[in-house]
Amino acid sequence: MPPDLNKKPYVYTLPTSVSFTGKGLLGYTFGPLKQDDLEIYYVEVEKGHDVFMVSKKITRTYYILEGNGYFTIDGCEYQVAPGMLVEVPPKVEYCYSGKMKLLALSKPRWFSGNDTFTKWNPDVVGSELAWTNDDARLRRLLRLRFFGRSPVTAFRGVNQWLWGKIPSFVTRLGLVRAYGNFLHSLARLQEARGQAFSTFFLRNRPQLELIRRVIDQKSKGETVRVAVLACSTGAEAYSVAWTIRSARPDLRLILSAVDISKQAVEFAERGIYSINDSQLSPTEIFSRMRKDEVESMFDKEEGESLAVKSWLKQGINWSVGDAAEPGTIEALGPQDIVVANNFICHMDERDAERCLRNIARLVRPYGHLFVSGVDLDVRTGVARDLGWLPSEELIDEIHEGDPCMRSYWPGHYAGLEPLDKKRSDWRIRYAAAFQLLPTPATASPSPEKEPATA
Repeated sequence: MPPDLNKKPYVYTLPTSVSFTGKGLLGYTFGPLKQDDLEIYYVEVEKGHDVFMVSKKITRTYYILEGNGYFTIDGCEYQVAPGMLVEVPPKVEYCYSGKMKLLALSKPRWFSGNDTFTKWNPDVVGSELAWTNDDARLRRLLRLRFFGRSPVTAFRGVNQWLWGKIPSFVTRLGLVRAYGNFLHSLARLQEARGQAFSTFFLRNRPQLELIRRVIDQKSKGETVRVAVLACSTGAEAYSVAWTIRSARPDLRLILSAVDISKQAVEFAERGIYSINDSQLSPTEIFSRMRKDEVESMFDKEEGESLAVKSWLKQGINWSVGDAAEPGTIEALGPQDIVVANNFICHMDERDAERCLRNIARLVRPYGHLFVSGVDLDVRTGVARDLGWLPSEELIDEIHEGDPCMRSYWPGHYAGLEPLDKKRSDWRIRYAAAFQLLPTPATASPSPEKEPATA
């Protein structure tokens, strides 16, 4: 008798795409499984996992399918080869290096707050040359562990818990806010940074509304070129495309979606998403959408998947590239709108500034740059130096538009500080959208009519 397709399967096939970075851990999961306390990943790595980490409660078991490498567990190296099994208990620092295919089991399933990143894996990211000697010494000091525990991590954890209990009107007080800034500086110094892949469709609605207002100034039938950088699995690129096409179907949209991960780009271009499992992280990628919006963007597939509608996929060009590399910018060419959200915050300050300056070259004169999820000091410095014109329209709403980024502050390095209009520089500091005016090198002798500022 043929199986009932309406029931959950008993047999799970290998996911169509696997690790997104070649660095490990974040691969595709089988399932969702019937066992609520078990998660199984299939992972491919080119060099290894980028950070050392300590699990709070999860035991992880790795079976090596192909390749060779080694695990560093509690300070000791263990060579591994196909057919070997590695078990890593909670509260033990570990990492792995090498070119391998792994089957990874997590018990219980991964949950937010389980993992603490302790330091970079030099086999993957190289040495800490990007830091000054003083920075490196301070970071090592902050990451010291006694009897397997970090006093600084414990201190930050208690303070983050207390911060969540304090009413918002109290956290806005000068001395309390200054203490929050101190906690955030500790997080930025202590935590090892790495790219994350959690995302949502329609993630920041006020920002999408501002994009709609910008393109509403375009003439009927005009061609609009948009680039979405670090597009990951495609949620933001499709959200931007849907916003523009829904508001102005008369425009000819050419959208370039770029990510450093080949596997992520392939998955995004496919445009099929599981309803019950993001296949990448615990993020519920549809959680910020209404039912009518889901029906507008997706077709129901057989089983528990949604496929992006064909009209929405038209005009989107997917490519692999690094936003920090000049060659990527040159290959894309000038854009009317550039969206560069929620990936620069995972870089150290020097790399972030270099990347942001490189991205600015992609925006044509009088074009618009949307860049949230970035260190505010870095963005402010670059915006001032390059003469960007900040958009005050919806500035408050966009700042508060992504609840998860706001909730990270002050305990996480990527957290977004509360908006403070008492600062003399608040307009440029908290603006997440800018119009880039022509520089002497790009200015035309006989400029056309300048678009209005958003």
